[in-house]
Amino acid sequence: MKGTSSMAEAEPTDHLMQSLRQLETVLGRSTAPDYTDGHARWDLYRAATGVPKAHPILFRAISCERDSSLAAGVVGQLLERLAPEERNAWVHALDPAVRGFSVRRVQELDVLEAVTSGNLTAHEARTALDGWSDWLQLRVIVASEDKDILRLLSEVGRTRRIRNTALSSLS
Repeated sequence: MKGTSSMAEAEPTDHLMQSLRQLETVLGRSTAPDYTDGHARWDLYRAATGVPKAHPILFRAISCERDSSLAAGVVGQLLERLAPEERNAWVHALDPAVRGFSVRRVQELDVLEAVTSGNLTAHEARTALDGWSDWLQLRVIVASEDKDILRLLSEVGRTRRIRNTALSSLS
């Protein structure tokens, strides 16, 4: 996949057009916009992220999307909706130049799932906390019932907002 400017206008390849038409069908869309416009593709992709049966077609489209920033944005929106074992395939479908955010988000989702399933102790969290983004710290607070982890975040969370939110969750 060649990296182009965000929402670049370019003639979609035949493979991409085939996937776009299939997405239209699955989503029940009857009018086909000009898909040389990245905004039109974004609209279709965004709608498809909410329809699990469209995901295999969306994967094919993302795999041949020429606008790598557009593809990365779609994958970023979709990662939380995917089963953990599916996420890496989507990330690897992206141009390596734009994978960074999605790689990080998969790692964060793995941590979040470990916390919510009880597979990450407060001690382990304390060790890893410096590497947690604000997003992850806030999501852990919302998702976790582990009082030790919440107490940890109330004491050493990165920002005042994180510490206060964790403290409120303890009440």
